[in-house]
Amino acid sequence: MTTSRELLTRLIGFDTVSRHSNLELIDFVERYLASHGVPAQRLTNADGDKANLLARIGPAVEGGVVLSGHTDVVPVDGQPWSSDPFTLTDKGDGRLYGRGSCDMKGFLACALARVPEWQALDLERPIYLAFSFDEEIGCLGAPLMIERLMADEPLPGAVFIGEPTSMQPVVAQKGITTMRTKVTGKESHSSQIHQGVSAIHVAAKLVTRIEAIMQELVDEGALEHVFNVQHSSLHVGLIEGGTAINIMARHCQFDWEIRHLPSDGFDAVFARFERYARTLEAELQRRAPEMCIVTEQLIDTVPALADRDNAPALALCRELLDVPGVETGGVAYATEGGQFQRVGLPTIVCGPGSIEQAHQPDEYIEIGQLEAGDRFMRRLGERLAR
Repeated sequence: MTTSRELLTRLIGFDTVSRHSNLELIDFVERYLASHGVPAQRLTNADGDKANLLARIGPAVEGGVVLSGHTDVVPVDGQPWSSDPFTLTDKGDGRLYGRGSCDMKGFLACALARVPEWQALDLERPIYLAFSFDEEIGCLGAPLMIERLMADEPLPGAVFIGEPTSMQPVVAQKGITTMRTKVTGKESHSSQIHQGVSAIHVAAKLVTRIEAIMQELVDEGALEHVFNVQHSSLHVGLIEGGTAINIMARHCQFDWEIRHLPSDGFDAVFARFERYARTLEAELQRRAPEMCIVTEQLIDTVPALADRDNAPALALCRELLDVPGVETGGVAYATEGGQFQRVGLPTIVCGPGSIEQAHQPDEYIEIGQLEAGDRFMRRLGERLAR
């Protein structure tokens, strides 16, 4: 058998930053699975430079378990790494360093390492490997794979999303939508302030409103205590506009996000911003008819994962962890979990490594966490072989 550590070494060696293709990694995994008699379906994006991989080990019957993980990683540009981020490095401190080691190639390696063992078992229910592309830039690949899974395979009984949770079951996550708001104003000399409409000033009012909406939600008690940030959060990350200090700006735009609670939903939160934008636009158009405010989504909304309809997945997870009363929690970051739950599959998030190390320079996974992932996968095979 190839160990999870050996497989992690190979997986880290593929530079699958989201702006690059992941096909070399997919080729490797496909060949590895084939060497153990496991066929896989490759589902490519429109450009053909990225692919999901879907494989089933065991019989085509209902009640199987889906192990879902993404193959892409975030960039390393500008980060002060002390070792090559695309070489798995053991510094003798109980940690394995490399981009994607915890987020989330460690989970993929633990699953792949057990494939020969699962093949040798007489599984009563199948194990699915569902490896996606472009999770880090909006969970873009998973819907294509989920569609194929639901169309071609018997209904699975549980989905485990292997994001790094320190092997603790997570039952809820926030959804996310990213947007770009473009403001068109009216230029004038800055000394003639009433002749124009500054797109920058308008954008500033909108940004202030975005922060105010977040506080309104808190004040209204729209909270879910399972999250460490208990309210829907709104954040502006980029802004640009203007041409010169003495010209009232004609253009300004900013990129922002809403990370909504499962109970809030995107539409309800965004509607508060949109009402203010339309009121402000109408007021200013009386002075400058060409003035306008336009907001577009940069990605489709990644749905939240709600703490519901997950009893079969949670019970199985607790059994595999051998901690029946283990506490559950929620996370503020987005995963593909809501996309699986949306089609009716019981879904939780559980994987090796800590989110605190994700996206950081010198990202690492503790060797003990990798071993915990190995135990989880071994017990999964034993459980489904009963």
